[in-house]
Amino acid sequence: MDLKLMTFLVVGATFAIYIFIAIRARAGTTAEFYVAGKGVHPVLNGMATGADWMSAASFISMAGLIAFKGYDASAYLMGWTGGYVLLAMLLAPYLRKYGKFTVPEFIGDRFYSKAARGVAILCLITASLTYVIGQMKGVGVAFSRFLEVPFETGVYVGMAIVFVYAVLGGMKGITYTQIAQYCVLIFAYTVPAIFISLHLTGNPIPQLGLGGNLSDGGGALLAKLDLICTDLGFTQYTARKGGTLDIFLLTMSLMIGTAGLPHVITRFFTVPKVRDARSSAGWALVFIAILYTTAPAVGAMARLNLMRTIQTGEVGAVDGNVKYDEAPAWFSNWEKTGLLKWEDKNNDGRIQYYGPGLDEQAAGFGWQGNEMTKVDNDIMVLANPEIAGLPNWVIALVAAGGIAAALSTAAGLLLAISSAISHDLLKGIFTPNISEKAELRAGRISMAGAIVIAGIMGIHPPGFAAQVVALAFGLAASSIFPAIMMGIFNRRMNQQGAIAGMLAGLFSTLIYIFWFKGWFFVPGTNMAPDDAAHWFMGISPGSFGAVGALINFAVAYVVSKVTPPPPEHIQALVEDIRVPMGAGGPGGH
Repeated sequence: MDLKLMTFLVVGATFAIYIFIAIRARAGTTAEFYVAGKGVHPVLNGMATGADWMSAASFISMAGLIAFKGYDASAYLMGWTGGYVLLAMLLAPYLRKYGKFTVPEFIGDRFYSKAARGVAILCLITASLTYVIGQMKGVGVAFSRFLEVPFETGVYVGMAIVFVYAVLGGMKGITYTQIAQYCVLIFAYTVPAIFISLHLTGNPIPQLGLGGNLSDGGGALLAKLDLICTDLGFTQYTARKGGTLDIFLLTMSLMIGTAGLPHVITRFFTVPKVRDARSSAGWALVFIAILYTTAPAVGAMARLNLMRTIQTGEVGAVDGNVKYDEAPAWFSNWEKTGLLKWEDKNNDGRIQYYGPGLDEQAAGFGWQGNEMTKVDNDIMVLANPEIAGLPNWVIALVAAGGIAAALSTAAGLLLAISSAISHDLLKGIFTPNISEKAELRAGRISMAGAIVIAGIMGIHPPGFAAQVVALAFGLAASSIFPAIMMGIFNRRMNQQGAIAGMLAGLFSTLIYIFWFKGWFFVPGTNMAPDDAAHWFMGISPGSFGAVGALINFAVAYVVSKVTPPPPEHIQALVEDIRVPMGAGGPGGH
């Protein structure tokens, strides 16, 4: 069957399932819209959390980063999974015991201040909207290739799909839709990985194939990849390229950003009991681990297949590079999206693809520059089955999985933004007497508005999907996580300290990101946008969230020490949150 028709059938079937579930589970009350009526089983909630968590950044972009960054991209694996341990141990059970709908509601009550709640809303919307931009980039990549339309059109199609099922269903519809999406995305991710690992190494388990030998007698897979990379002038694949401090801070930023992301935290309000919150986090880790342990194999094998496809002979040989007219179908298919570009700089009709380490030698071959002028990281997972020559049904399945990953997280994030505006801002601050029906309507309107803004910004994102998501994690790490942590574990922390800390953490991180992503770049200066040579102590914008969190903690601590302590009932509330239900008071009575 034709690939385009197969893709329409597979993707169309999954969409039909999602929309059917959203309509059947349509929220009728605010409790169902915000927290699914607090009736989701922890195993199912763990699966939904996995889908909510494994966004376009995880499914589409993370393996792409691993493919091109190699060892350095391990920070994404460690940070994103390690954050769940923090979430399960330090936050989830306490927030669930408190029992409110949203993170800003907890912060507003804990710090006895509408101003604190308002600042938390600002932080939540900033981090969540940045995160959604990354999802829209992933949606655009998937739709653009498999609908054979420009990337921008793919984003618009994704916006329409999200609008239908997220705005209608609320948390109740989103939860059960995400369970279906998890099944689709994990099947779509692992099946091609098994096929490719079996083809390259003879081992059907990708995790073992990564450390195994190539079945064609070419030696160890990673050793062969290192050799090909260095032969073509790229850095050795398994070598560390970034600074130790930057990698450490990126890992920390992603880790504590995980524990501070509002759309993930909200998932633990949907279970019946406090102990179910911790159980949900454990199940989520199991479901997430299936994909995250497969991603390094997918990234390495995708990079190997890419270079082997283009470089078919000895470097510098006349017939060493593929002729453009004879390039495989996947090459021209991805060129149509604008995410892969080739320019014949020396008019020889061949594709010269090499790194900066080969520049001097390449000039001797008559090459006039790397002719692969654009290879977007985000195409690697979706293109990998095509590059490997897998059957059309597998390629179509990957398309469905990538779209499911992007849409599932986008829905959770949009709900977090929606609840922040309708429940926290309108009902909590401006119009406390608003009716439930009006609040529900406001939530849906604000969600629709967020879809439009994120879609427009997703067309011109400040990086690859995973990089944009890393910025969102940095914003959550620097603003929301410290406030929640101090709210639970520091009874002396008051409203003045929390507000000052959140603002200091958020704006220090925002300024650093905006400056070094080039948005404050002034022509004529010596500073190049996103130039590592100018980063403070070699700290990248995506890693600065950990520094912002330290600023938040320090400012909050100092301000709280020079201002009055919280009221006694607030300090008692902090003690009560940390006591397990059924244990009585602090003394165990």
